[in-house]
Amino acid sequence: MITEVTGIRTVRMLYLQLLYRCNFACQHCFHGERLQHLDAFTLEEAVTLMRLMHKEYGTEAVNLLGGEPFLHKDLPEVVRYAKQELDLHVEICTNGYRIERRLTEIAPYLDLLRISLEGNGATNDAIRRYGSYQGALSALNHARDLGIPTGATMTVNARNIDEVLPLARTLQDYGARQLKLHRLRPVGNAAHHPELRISDTTAYARLREQLRTSHLAIEVIVDEDLSEEGTPESRGPAASTVSIPRIEADPRGGLTMSCKAVGKDAHAFWYDKQAGHIVHRPSATDEIVLAVPGVLYARA
Repeated sequence: MITEVTGIRTVRMLYLQLLYRCNFACQHCFHGERLQHLDAFTLEEAVTLMRLMHKEYGTEAVNLLGGEPFLHKDLPEVVRYAKQELDLHVEICTNGYRIERRLTEIAPYLDLLRISLEGNGATNDAIRRYGSYQGALSALNHARDLGIPTGATMTVNARNIDEVLPLARTLQDYGARQLKLHRLRPVGNAAHHPELRISDTTAYARLREQLRTSHLAIEVIVDEDLSEEGTPESRGPAASTVSIPRIEADPRGGLTMSCKAVGKDAHAFWYDKQAGHIVHRPSATDEIVLAVPGVLYARA
């Protein structure tokens, strides 16, 4: 269905939000009130969608996230199927809080554990949850002991922009391979925390210069919207292309091609869980009609 409507033939990675439920309520989370919703993929629904994407769109990787994916009761089975049956590259994006037991169970099937952090110590805990920083470091240690490659994500905002380099150095010490930096988007919980927004965009230029001259060993990947000039020129996700890097499935089945449309109910496509296939449900405000540009990432 995606190919017929857009011409897109391949989608490299499926971002699969297994559930909305989370043990955190982070100030910047794009889910907002949906963190309380019970929508979730069953094991059968998750397996069917991964199989469909792999077969019809050549999808070669899956990133399991939520909410908090480690709260999903069937996470081990989802991970095993993705790796053993489909031979996908399997990543999980997690807050890392008290995940050690389940992480041990899935370690043989996991290619990357990516933990969300918003700075060092108290900076992180103020945005995420008290005790979350130490919990994340414990998970990184445990993953290293299990031989699982690790990385981290950080949503850059007014409270933590000065913590990017210190956090990168901490992650280096814990053996993490990569830090991925995102721009804050004012949806969900972030819409209720205007103090997180960066009004002086020259701060992004200073950050980029610091990263350029810091000689970090860890790889830093930067959302190109983290720039003084603002969003780079980019076409919408379906414009004159046959391949896109990602598609994200929310727990209801909504499919989003651009990170800039996530959390905004701008879906043009849905995964019909009962029928087990993708359907086109266009609207005047979907990401294709509005030509929502994709997010570009590059090494710092």
